[in-house]
Amino acid sequence: MPIVDSSFLPSLPFRKGHFNTIYGSLFRPLQRPSFQRQRYELPDGDFIDVDWSKVGGNNLVIAVHGLEGSSSSRYIQGITGAFNAVGWDVAAFHFRSCSGELNRKLQSYHMGATGDLRWLIERIDAQMKYDTIIPIGYSLGGNVVLRYLAEEGSQIKATVRAGLAFSVPIDIPRANVSINHWSNWLYLQKFLLSLNRKAKAKIRQFPEAGPLPPRMPRNFDEFDEWFTGPIHGYAGAMDYWTRCSSLPLLPDIRIPTLLVNAKDDSFLSPSCFPNQEARRSNNLFFEQPAYGGHCGFVQSSNDRWTYADRRAIQFLEEVLDLPQAGVKSLMIR
Repeated sequence: MPIVDSSFLPSLPFRKGHFNTIYGSLFRPLQRPSFQRQRYELPDGDFIDVDWSKVGGNNLVIAVHGLEGSSSSRYIQGITGAFNAVGWDVAAFHFRSCSGELNRKLQSYHMGATGDLRWLIERIDAQMKYDTIIPIGYSLGGNVVLRYLAEEGSQIKATVRAGLAFSVPIDIPRANVSINHWSNWLYLQKFLLSLNRKAKAKIRQFPEAGPLPPRMPRNFDEFDEWFTGPIHGYAGAMDYWTRCSSLPLLPDIRIPTLLVNAKDDSFLSPSCFPNQEARRSNNLFFEQPAYGGHCGFVQSSNDRWTYADRRAIQFLEEVLDLPQAGVKSLMIR
C-alpha cells in the first residue's frame, strides 16, 4: 500500500545521476553545524563517538552515515542543519573507526552492524528523556537503520516512532554487481583507498589477524572476502552480503518508515526498489524519484536544503503528531 509518488524534479544538470552524486558530496553549499563530540565507552571495551548538535529540542534525530562517512559528510551536515532549524536536536552517530580515530577492536563496522546503534538508542532513551527519537540512515547506514527497525519489530522503544533511509543498497549481492560497473570506478577507488588503509592499520594493530594479501583488494568482492566477512564472523563476502541485506527483513518493520531510492542511483540494482514489499506493508513507505543520484537529491545550486532534507521533515509531519516540532517551517525556506 505505501508506495509514494515523488514530487522531486531538480533543475538541469541535477537530472544526471553522477552529477547529483558528486555535487552533493563535494560542492553542495552548507552552513556547517556546530558539533560537540561525546565519546561513549561500549560494554565490550571499545568506543563510539557521537557528534551532538543541540538546540534544546524535545525530539532527536540520530543521523547514521554511509560507508567511510562521518559527521563531516555533507548529507549528515545538511540533515543536521535542517532539523536544527525546526527545533530538533541531532546526534551524528559514527560507526567504529569512522570518527578520525581507529577503534580498539579488530572488528569495526559493516552493513549489518546494528548493535552499537541499538546500544546508543537505549542509552539515550534511558538517560536523556527525549519525546521522540528518529534514526535516519544513508547508504550503508540506511541498511543498518532498516535492519535495526526490523530486528526490533514490535519490541521497539516507544520513543522510536518512525525511521527514514536514503540511497540504500538493500539487496547487497545484486547491488555489488551494479557498483562494479565501469561508471562507478572512481567511487570504488575512493572507498577502497580508505578501506585498505584502515585494514593495513588493523593488521599492524592485530598482527595475529594477518598477513596482508600479496595485492590489496581492488573491489568489494576481494575486500569483503578477505577482511570484512571473516573478521566479523561470516564465511566470506557472499555470506556476509546475503545475511546482512535488509531486503528480506522489511516486512518485520512495525513503525512508519520511509525509504527513498533514486532511479538514477548508479550504486543500486533493480532489486533495491522494493515496490512489492511496500505494497504489502502498512509501515514501509517507498519512494523512487527519477533523480537524485546516490545521497545527492540536490534540486539546484541555490538551494540550502536538499530534497532529502525537506522530505525527511515532511514525512515526519505526515505520520507523527508533533505539534512542537515546527516541521512545516523549513518547507518555505
